[in-house]
Amino acid sequence: MSVRYAKKVGRGAVATTMAAGLLLGLTGCGSEEKPPQGKSTAPTTAPQKSGVNPQPQSEEPAEPIAVLKGQEGLELSVFSAKRDLGGFVTVSGKLTNTAGDVAVIPAQLGGNETEIIKHGNSLGGATLVDSVGKKRYYVLRDTDGRPLTTTDLSSLASGAWTNVFMQFPAPPATTTEVSLQLPTFTPATIKLS
Repeated sequence: MSVRYAKKVGRGAVATTMAAGLLLGLTGCGSEEKPPQGKSTAPTTAPQKSGVNPQPQSEEPAEPIAVLKGQEGLELSVFSAKRDLGGFVTVSGKLTNTAGDVAVIPAQLGGNETEIIKHGNSLGGATLVDSVGKKRYYVLRDTDGRPLTTTDLSSLASGAWTNVFMQFPAPPATTTEVSLQLPTFTPATIKLS
């Protein structure tokens, strides 16, 4: 077998492999499979622009477990406070602007710790207070000092809302209720699940 023939065969094999890969990729993209009955094919979240921030809208639980009222018509509805297996508590909810004008998210929500403030506007100033155990739990941070909360909050248009979360160290298993405190908001008692 000559070198020239081997090169031609090698190029042909590469071209055949590439063509087969492209054909397989195109076949996978054009699936004719029908979606399961009773399930919508539309996405559950649809980002919408309102005010300065895009506001992710999604399905929400029926009733909040607590509502914290803030300044300028801001309202934090808490829908869950779940213990995670890793020894954390994740508080989830939505921040809503109930006022008639655009609400600027106050910088005080980030707290006053330099390490958290340098990472932008967040809910880093939030705390959980265990009055029975007489302990206060601050928002967790990653190895770079960023708070494990929703960040990059700037403003909300009138009636707009955004999903938020905050992660804390978990109180002892015997603690079932804590007070959620957020600067410029009224505190609220929440049950841990």
